[in-house]
This record gives sequence, C-alpha cells and structure tokens, in this order.
Amino acid sequence: MSRPVLQVRDLTVAFDEVTAVDGVGFELAAGDTLGLVGESGSGKSTTALALLRMLPPGGRITGGSVELDGQDLAALPEAALRGLRGRRIAMIFQDPMSSLNPVLTVGKQLDEALRAHGTAARAERAARAAELLDLVGIPDAAGRLGDHPHQFSGGQRQRVMIALALANNAEVLVADEPTTALDPTVQQQILHLLSRINRETGTALVVISHDLGVIAQTCRRILVMRAGRVVEQGATGEVLAAPRHPYTKQLLAAVPRLEAPSEAAANSLPGPEPLLTVHGVRKTYGPRRRPVTALDGVDLELHPGETLGLVGESGSGKSTLARALVQVHAPSAGTIRFRGEELGHGGGRAARRELQMVFQDPYSSLNPRMTAGRIIEEPLIAHGLGTAAERAARVADLLRQVGLEPEMADRHPRAFSGGQRQRIGIARALAPEPSVLICDEPVSALDVSVQAQVIELLARLQRELGLAVLFIAHDLAVVRQVSHRIAVMHRGRIVETGPADRVVTAPEHPYTAELLAAVPRLDAVGPTVGPAVGPASGPALRSTV
Repeated sequence: MSRPVLQVRDLTVAFDEVTAVDGVGFELAAGDTLGLVGESGSGKSTTALALLRMLPPGGRITGGSVELDGQDLAALPEAALRGLRGRRIAMIFQDPMSSLNPVLTVGKQLDEALRAHGTAARAERAARAAELLDLVGIPDAAGRLGDHPHQFSGGQRQRVMIALALANNAEVLVADEPTTALDPTVQQQILHLLSRINRETGTALVVISHDLGVIAQTCRRILVMRAGRVVEQGATGEVLAAPRHPYTKQLLAAVPRLEAPSEAAANSLPGPEPLLTVHGVRKTYGPRRRPVTALDGVDLELHPGETLGLVGESGSGKSTLARALVQVHAPSAGTIRFRGEELGHGGGRAARRELQMVFQDPYSSLNPRMTAGRIIEEPLIAHGLGTAAERAARVADLLRQVGLEPEMADRHPRAFSGGQRQRIGIARALAPEPSVLICDEPVSALDVSVQAQVIELLARLQRELGLAVLFIAHDLAVVRQVSHRIAVMHRGRIVETGPADRVVTAPEHPYTAELLAAVPRLDAVGPTVGPAVGPASGPALRSTV
C-alpha cells in the first residue's frame, strides 16, 4: 500500500461506562476501499461517526488516534475540525430522507456545503452544484436544483447525499449503509457510482454494510467487527472464501444465497382454493386531467398456507398494492376479494381483522410513547376482543411466540434492538389471529444474522398457524428462500408469476432477468490488491467549474 491518507490506531469509543468501540485500527491509502461488516451493535456505525467526531450525545473518544495526512482528528479543536469535516473527509449517511433538510431545495443544500468551505462566488457555486448532480447521474441536473428532497426517488436522494459528500473533493468518503432498503437495480447503480468515483478520483472509500454481497462487489479489503472489536480483516476475496474466525463463518452462513432452492416449497404446500383474489386493480393519484397510475390492472391470487413473494424496483407499486389489500387505499378500479367477498361490500369489516400488516421500519411504525405490551394489545382493543385479563394473557403468549420474554411487555420500543422491534411488530400483527400476513420489506434494514432469525420466525409461525403470507422485498435471495411463488411487478403491473425456483433460474420476462442480474453476489469479488485509480482521469472529475 502507498502512503496512507487515513490511519486509525487503537480507536476506543465509550458511552458513559459502556465501551462501544475497543481498539479498532486500520489504514487507507488514496484509491483504497475498505468494508466494515458486522451485526447490529458491533460498532460499525460508531466507528464511522468517530472518524469525523460526529458521535451522538454521551459518546466520546477515550483512546487512540484518527490521523488524516498526519493530523489527529481525535485531538483537533472543534473549530479546526469543522474546516476539515466535509472538505477532506465526508460522510454519506444511511437514510437520505432524514439526513436531507426537507424545507430546503437540494440546490440550496449543495450551495451551503460549498459556501461553508470557501467557494465564494454565487455563480461558481451554482455551476458546481449542477455539475455535482450531473456527476451522480441525476437527469436534468440544472433543472432539479430547485426541487425539494421529497420530489426525488429513494435512489435519487441517495445520489444527492453522495453529491453533498463530493462537493469539496474529499480525500476520504465514509458511506454508512449507502444501499440499505434500495431495490437491486438502484442499489447496483449506487455501487457503480461509488466505484467509479473511487477509481477516477482516487478518493479513499470506507463502506459500512450488513450486506456482504455489497462489500464483495465494492471493497478490496474487509474488516469484520463484533462487540466493538475487530475479529478478522484481510483481502475481501480471501476472507469470504476462507474465513478464519468463527463469527465471520457465522455471518457468511446466514447470508441468503440466490442459487439456493426455495425452502418454503420443500416444507409445505398451499391450499388449492385462493384465500385472496385481486382482479384488474388500478390505483391512480392526482388530478383527473393528469393522473399518476400506481397500479395498472393487477391480477393476483394468494392461497391458504402459501407465501407469495412480491418483487420489483422502487415505484413499481408493491407498497401501494399492500395498502390496498389492507384497505388503507381504495382501488380506483378492479376488485379485491377475501374468502369470496369483495372488500368494502360486506367483507371489509371481517377482512380488517384477518388481513394484518408487518411494516418495513419497526421503529417508525411503533408508537415510542407506548410500551411493547400496549402496542401488541392495541389491535385486540380495536376489534373488541377479550377482557383486560384475557388481553394481558394473550400479549404474554404472543411475546413468547415471537421469541421474547413476557417481562419485556413493560419496556418502550427504544429499549429493544432492531430485530426485537421487528418481533414486536410481528406480534402486533398476529394479535387478532389473522389468516393473512402482508409483510412489507420486513427484513431490509436488518443485518444478516438477525434477518435469518426473523425469516425463520415467520416460517415457523406460518407452519404452526397456517398463515398465508404476502412477502414484499427487494432482496431476491430472501424472496426465493421464503416463497412458494414469486410475482414480479414493473410500472404498476405484474409482468411475471410462477414457482419461486423457476422464476429465479429461468426468468421469462426481460425485467425479471434484469433484476436478477443486479443482485450483488459473494462470488463476484472485485480486485483485492492495490488502489484502482487512474492518474489521468482524476482531475477531470474533480473539477470545480
């Protein structure tokens, strides 16, 4: 490795008396790429925040150093650090919607980043802002500067975050879960963008991710963390092919493989008659003269005891369909029948109890002011089920059923891990004894080991309770693993449906093949030695126009 641009030595971070990061060390040269992996709570994001001294209240660096070209960021005065943060070392955050200011246009936010680090002329800042949006692949870059974050798709918002990080030609980029919750095609675009920036500018890149396929595709070296410590590190290809530490082996064993046959198809058979039937469903939004079509003639069947996987990129209509099924949105046309009765025409009231939903982000879908017990009890109260004593007993049973202790009923959501909060969301959905669970991206934000636990929990509950499950996800490996059949959505339509194994191994529609080709794979490891930087291409991309 050439002279390191970033040296981290024996970094230790504590929150009050708890040590969150314990003796972490690594080096990065210009053009190098390093992946940090580990489950939730392993210290990955805390390490990333410590590099820029952006720890939340209560967190402090208690030992070690973070040297950027010889300057120890851990010891710099705050005023000096502000001059470096965002200019020489920058961060791409996980959730762009919460990281971008919703009341400011993206042009204004880029302008602020440029002005803060010395770009004085307004015209120069405006030109650079347009150049940055064009660089990260936003169409009509100059025209989009006046748009607010909510006017961009999820993938485009992540591109805006990358543009902000690139604004001042940082030497080191730290990307914290940059592709979490993005569908495979958008994820692939973001990964290609990061790799191109790294290759053409020589920017050193640190990628934090729970997706080992993302790390395999993006990073030459990998660092595995557990309980705040580094347990293994080395060239990505070598670590993934021949892990030495038991924890690394455990992480790799938990990764769902696209090539693995459907486990659901081997374990159970769905009932012959459909429980839920969707026919010709359309959903439009906006004014009649210029409506936006979210669903365009959807036909679908879900059978008792079946798991139907629903995949497609962002904006394809998956979540809109889910909300139509649970009667949050009324279809503009078409019919949804449950047990033969059309929803909204005599069958709606019973269906509200029998059709329950598990949401993507358990933290935002659980009321932070309620205890776990109250959250789980709420559907029972809403449907008038049981006395107070019977409801309390039911809550205790549900907590046991999802692998939690009944004593946890008095805790609030903030006291639980991400995986535990998702279990509470599942318990809430199970409370009124539904026959159909609609799971909208239930594992997309979870690390691989917790994801495996939640998937196994859903499979066990389906076997024990005979549930029908509509499983919406962007991870095709997970969808194949859990599903009997897979339906593929594109621009509001179902373009392909079939047995899970057939759809994955022999897709019939070009769009399905495109989705499958975009899935990051552990065996698709990029170059593992030396920085990939082209000396001639760097300055052109880093121009300040």
